[in-house]
Amino acid sequence: MAELVIRKMELDDIEQVMIVEKASFATPWNAAIFNQEITDNRHAHYFIIEVDKSIVGYAGIWIVMDDAQITNIAVLPSYRGMKLGEKLFQYTLQFAVKMGVTRLSLEVRESNVVAKKMYSKFGLVPGGIRKNYYTDNQEDALVMWVNL
Repeated sequence: MAELVIRKMELDDIEQVMIVEKASFATPWNAAIFNQEITDNRHAHYFIIEVDKSIVGYAGIWIVMDDAQITNIAVLPSYRGMKLGEKLFQYTLQFAVKMGVTRLSLEVRESNVVAKKMYSKFGLVPGGIRKNYYTDNQEDALVMWVNL
């Protein structure tokens, strides 16, 4: 049985996180953004999920007062379909609740049926559209919300 660990992201994790990032997004963040998020953004909290000590996914959340915004969540393509994204999202939600968050939101590509289905499992509902949100192809983003 594989050893599964979810923990806070550290600076030493960024190199492996970049592999996940580049495999997951058409316009990936660079390592400097993750470095800044971890070291300089007091509202940012990032978590990684490891399988047998290898980082296979990560999630980020900004918490301001009692509101939270998921910045990103990704799992390596070869590890998708194993419910790791759900475990990571649930962990992040539980962290938000412990921090006093009462409302959480995120943006998701309208075409990302798998992600929208997962978020719905956690009670998130559509709240609006951000037109031309994604810079790679001008796809709209669906804004989803949940009161915690």
